[in-house]
Amino acid sequence: MVGDVENYDYVIVGAGSAGCVIASRLSEDGRYTVLLLEAGPVDRNVWLHFTLGVGKTIADPSVNWCLLSEPEAGAGGRRLSVPRGKVLGGSSSINGGVYVRGNTSDYDGWAQRGCLGWSFDDVLPYFKRAERFERGASELRGGSGPLGVSDLPEHDRLLDGVIAAAEAAGYPRNADINGSRQDGFTYSQTTTRGGWRSSTAKAYLKPARDRPNLSVVTEALVKRVVVTDMRATGVDYVRGGRSFRCVARREVILSAGAVHSPAILEHSGIGDERRLTALGIPVVTHRPDVGENLQDHWAVWMKWRVSNHLTLNERTRGWRAAVEGLKFAFLRRGALTMPAGPMMGFVRTRPDVIAPDIQFHATPLTFEDPQTRRLDSFPGLTVSALVSRPESRGHVHIGSNDAQAPPRIVFNAFSRPYDVDTLVEAIRIARRIIAAAPMRVFEPAELRPGLDVMSDNDLAAFVRSCGNSCYHLAGTCRMGSDANSVVDPQLRVRTVSNLRVADASIMPAIVSGNTNAAAIMIGEKAADLILEGV
Repeated sequence: MVGDVENYDYVIVGAGSAGCVIASRLSEDGRYTVLLLEAGPVDRNVWLHFTLGVGKTIADPSVNWCLLSEPEAGAGGRRLSVPRGKVLGGSSSINGGVYVRGNTSDYDGWAQRGCLGWSFDDVLPYFKRAERFERGASELRGGSGPLGVSDLPEHDRLLDGVIAAAEAAGYPRNADINGSRQDGFTYSQTTTRGGWRSSTAKAYLKPARDRPNLSVVTEALVKRVVVTDMRATGVDYVRGGRSFRCVARREVILSAGAVHSPAILEHSGIGDERRLTALGIPVVTHRPDVGENLQDHWAVWMKWRVSNHLTLNERTRGWRAAVEGLKFAFLRRGALTMPAGPMMGFVRTRPDVIAPDIQFHATPLTFEDPQTRRLDSFPGLTVSALVSRPESRGHVHIGSNDAQAPPRIVFNAFSRPYDVDTLVEAIRIARRIIAAAPMRVFEPAELRPGLDVMSDNDLAAFVRSCGNSCYHLAGTCRMGSDANSVVDPQLRVRTVSNLRVADASIMPAIVSGNTNAAAIMIGEKAADLILEGV
């Protein structure tokens, strides 16, 4: 039973990294009425506004879907955590706050696969339009966009040592990994402004909230897209126990992310006809690739105990935590301004690879228990390594016709030997870096995986037993020019008119780096495609 019916020009599902961007851009000139639906609440939780707050929100069900994968055979049968933002700003409100565009070859590769209009030269103007980079505008960077992009306000002596050690080991420094060259080590850039997190809710949506032609409805669970005569005409959603239907006179745009966008399509009858029929869902169109092509960056976390330096393990306890709070309040510096990975490096495992195939992060903290995020009591250093261009592929599909039931996520983690072998080599590279002369003053002692884990077989076993997702899910509504792709290069869902998908799910191949910046760019480009009517 559908209750109240509302009419808008555009209906956007999901107020995340891309959805907030699209809502802002479509409502800018006042010509069109826009409805933005978000399943989660308003972004009032205080920890959402600090990048270091990821440690608090990563498992908080009030702002996070807190999903789990199915048991992963390649990862020791573990069910892997899949945090997804369920709040205004989506995952841009709960992520680690690191800003990475990816490699230029990623986007050129999309174009070479038939996604015309998505080469790096094509998407660069959208990256620049989004950015308010604190160093100012340049040929490659934007200086006046909504999204705050900043350098860290202070450096850490331990991380200075890691960067110097990487250079000593033969890996160069790089002043801007979002510039002309990705290779090398540097401090991370963050989606912050004046020390505060710059989520898309804050950067794009907040300035637009007073527009009379923009309506934002939170805690609204979308059940399905309404399709009439192969045309998307609206959306059914539930809020506060009541059912609503909103009519979209022009288009429906799904920006619910790599898990929920394909799930909504399947609940709407757009997917594999055998799966949908088995669940009792009327088939609108047979699109077997919906939910397929799931990709993520597979990673391992290494851990060292260090000496002669105060790390976040100590700085976030007792009276020192109060000092860090005061530093932020008066100086906009200190621990609260740090992202989840304040130092970053991109490395090639072989000279013949087209671009760096490993991404490193380093953080001056360690976890006693990674699940509870409880920090160690001694000074520590964590170095994570991830596969930039993974080969393992999985899928996301609904397992029930109940829209409130979580989708089933199968990563097929480490199902391709390349992903395991690359991480084994990454561990060896990290060890060489931490053993270099500039790190000796810190007397690093490896605790994880430990110096008893040395052979290729033992390191591969460590990868499979302890490796994990980086929470960079992508690819489940693949864009392409082929008939099997879910969306075309204009992001239109094939065979259903007036329906688009615009979020990380459209990536044909995951980008080489944290995915938030690319999702924001997708939102910027999608808005232009929609307004141009293509």
